[in-house]
This record gives sequence, structure tokens and C-alpha cells, in this order.
Amino acid sequence: MFTLQIHSVDSPQRLPITVTSATHGPNRTASDACNSLNSQELRGIAHLFRQLLPPSVSSTAANPNSTPPTPSTTIANPTARTTQIFIVAVPNYLSSDDFLLFCGTHVDHFLEILFVRNDAVEDRYSVLISLANQLAADGFYCSFNGKRFRPSEAEVCHIYFTQSVEYTEVAEIASTPPPGFTELPTCPICLERLDQDTSGIQSTLCDHSFYCSCVSKWTYLSCQVCRLCQQQDEKPTCAVCETLENLWVCLICGFVGCARYEKGHAVRHSRDTEHNYSLKLETQQIWDYVGDKYVHRLNQSKADGKSGVMNSHCISNEGECGTCGYEEDSGLDGVLFSSKVETTVDEYNHLLASQLEIQRQHYESLLAEAKNSQDSTISKAVEKTLFSRMHDLQYRLERYTEEKKAISERNQELMKKQELLQQKYKDIEAMSSLTLKSKDEMVLDLKEQIRDLKVYLEAQKKIAKMTDREGVKGGTLLPVEATCPSSGNPKRRAKSGRRRG
Repeated sequence: MFTLQIHSVDSPQRLPITVTSATHGPNRTASDACNSLNSQELRGIAHLFRQLLPPSVSSTAANPNSTPPTPSTTIANPTARTTQIFIVAVPNYLSSDDFLLFCGTHVDHFLEILFVRNDAVEDRYSVLISLANQLAADGFYCSFNGKRFRPSEAEVCHIYFTQSVEYTEVAEIASTPPPGFTELPTCPICLERLDQDTSGIQSTLCDHSFYCSCVSKWTYLSCQVCRLCQQQDEKPTCAVCETLENLWVCLICGFVGCARYEKGHAVRHSRDTEHNYSLKLETQQIWDYVGDKYVHRLNQSKADGKSGVMNSHCISNEGECGTCGYEEDSGLDGVLFSSKVETTVDEYNHLLASQLEIQRQHYESLLAEAKNSQDSTISKAVEKTLFSRMHDLQYRLERYTEEKKAISERNQELMKKQELLQQKYKDIEAMSSLTLKSKDEMVLDLKEQIRDLKVYLEAQKKIAKMTDREGVKGGTLLPVEATCPSSGNPKRRAKSGRRRG
């Protein structure tokens, strides 16, 4: 699916048509058909955008065993067909009248035709046509897509169905791709360099690689990319760092930048401008930054990187053509052989590329599976280790909690025992104090008794020694003061008194 944005420099101008032809029938001229045709000319720059394929479609296209996606510009895709047709490049040797003659009877179905001319490109112009109905648009596409503008020339008509056309006077808006779209080059040579899934061009007569003579048919000085591919004298340099190696040129604007393995100015330019197609000057290979893959046509020699021989039949009426070097006397067998070889090489290159793509996807899937398996194994091991560690910690925590509880209970018991022992100690201490006091009193009592006994014994001895016992009997006993007065044991005193009496 394609869309068109035109940066208009001026307003469209009415273009008079003065063509006549007998192809419209005996009673109708081309001028009669063109009188009702709205023919205009506009000076500006046309920007062609292609809708990006979703990832599922891209992967299907890379697998030759799956059903190939329907090309976005062919009649086989109903959703891409419209009544608006855009012809990318018409050589400037065809005037507007000549172009209408080239269209023949299909002009009868034209409603509007707009010739878009770019002052910076002198060798070609673009044409936008609105047709009466879809059947007329399909017929025009089938009749002229891939057809030479003139049998003696090499330029081919490339047609696109356009879903929408927008006009703007701001260059930045015109060059900004709509969401989900990417810009294609409008140079026919650069378009034919791309593969058919990218450019929508099914087949080409030449791959335009390196010093191709057919590039001179278009004034390649108007295309920066073609000029860089064909020049032999000057060596291009990176527009930023001026390096001479690994250079890539943008197919949209011609910016020259170094590869991502140098300083990456080509990649940076693609990110800044959203120009997604870049051509490597050394090998003529084209890289798609969005799809992250090569999108050039596989018709180059793998030995030296130069284009393969394209032995198409010369369209010149002369015996020898200085352009392609083909001679009429080479014979039909040589032509058929070259055609078979060319077809075989193209099929082999396509098969090789598809198989390499399958192998790449296969090994990438194996790597992804191995990485996922490794990540899963590591995750399970980590999870198992964490679970085991957590379980161990939980078990230790429960054990320590039980030990703490047991120790706490034991401590409570010991505290109670301590209190009981302290109480017993106090009771024993009190009893010991009472016992000591009682013993002290007993000792004092015994001492007094001993003293009394001594006094009594002494008194008995004295009485025994006295001769006048009769006088003693009638005598009077007087109390004697104690030598060791006692603080008091009333019982002892009472006993002593009783003994003495």
C-alpha cells in the first residue's frame, strides 16, 4: 500500500492538450477525449511512501515454504488497488502530448492528470492520474506497468496504486512519513535496485550495478546515489567525519555516511530523518534499517561483487548496439542459453538467500530457546535455593523461639525458687538470732548459778571452820552486795533469795 505527499512550489497550472491520433476510432480524435480531461502541471517534489509490513508478514515472506505475501502493487491484492495511479518517472524526451499518445485509448478513462515537475531533476517528471473506475485503473496498470516508453529506449514505466495524495507547501511535512510508512526513492534506477517486496517492481532488465551503461539513459547527475555509484575519479567521503572506508549512501536524499562499525553516521542519519534504505558503495548492497536486513535484488556475482551478465535481447533496429554490445548474429541458441542461465542463477540466488534466512531464524530460535532454558534453570535454582534457605531460617527461628520460651519458663521457676529461698533465709536468720539470744541468756544464768554456788560453798566452809557454832545460830544474817550485779534475771534472783533464806 502506497501513499503520496507532494511538496508544491506553486499552484497547479492548466495544461493545454494539442494531440491528435487515429487510435480513438474513425469518428473520434484524441483531442475530443482530452477536451473533457482536467490536465494540470505542478512544480514540486513528490515523496512516495510504502506501508511497512507487519512482523508476521515479514517472517512469512522470509520463509519460502509458506504462502508468499501478495505484492502490494499488483492486481492480485484488492485492498491495494485504487483509481489513482502514480507513474514515478517519465523521461523528459516525452512531452505531455507524447505521454498521452503513449497511453493510447486509455485516455478516454482519465478524469484528471497531473504532471509533477521538479526543477532540480531535469531528465524526468512524475505523473498522477485519476481514472473513472477501478476496472479502467486495473487495465491501465496491466497494459503499461513494466513497459518501455519507447521500443528503442531503455526507460521502463513503473506504476503504483496510491491510497491517498496530500499537498503541502512545507518541505518538512511533505518529507515526514505517515505513521507505519517508510519513504521510497523516486529515482527509477534506485527503485529497481530494491527487491520486489520492497519496491513493488516485479522484474527489471538490468540490476544497474557499478558502471552500468543504461544509467546514462537517465541523466544520472540528477540522482546523487547514481552519480556516486558510477563515478570513477573522485572518492566519496563521509559527510560528517570524512572517512573513506565503509561508506553508505542514503537512497532517499543521497547522504553519505560511515558504517555503524566506524562511527555510525549513516545509522544516525536514518534515525534522524527516518530514511530507512541505505546503499553500500563498495558492494551495491542495500540495507533496510527498519527490517534490519538486505533488500537489494539478488542478481550480482558472488565472486567479485560485480553485476552478473544480463544478456537481454537488444531492442535496437541496428545490427549492433553500442550500449549493450549485443550482436544480431550471435544466434537464437545463445539468447536462449543466456536466458536459461540467468533464470537459473536468479532462482539459485533466491533459494540460497531464503535458505540462509531460514537457517538464521532457526539458529536464532535455538539460541533463544537455549537462553530461555538457561534463564529458566537459573531461575528455578535460585528459587529452590531461596526456598531452602528460607525454610532453614524458618526452622531455626521456630527452634530458637521454643528455646527462648523454655528458657523463659525456666527463668520464672528459678525466680520463684529464689524468692522462696530468700524467705527461708530470712526465717532461718531470724531463728538463729533468737537462738543466739536465748543461748546468751542461758550462759548468763549459768554464770550466776555458778557464782551462787561458789558463795554458798565458801559460806559453808567458813561456817564449818568457826568454833562458836551456837553463836552463829543466834546471829543475824545481813545481805551482802553482789560483786557482779546482773541486769536482771528475776528468776535467778528469786532462786538466790530462796537459797539464802
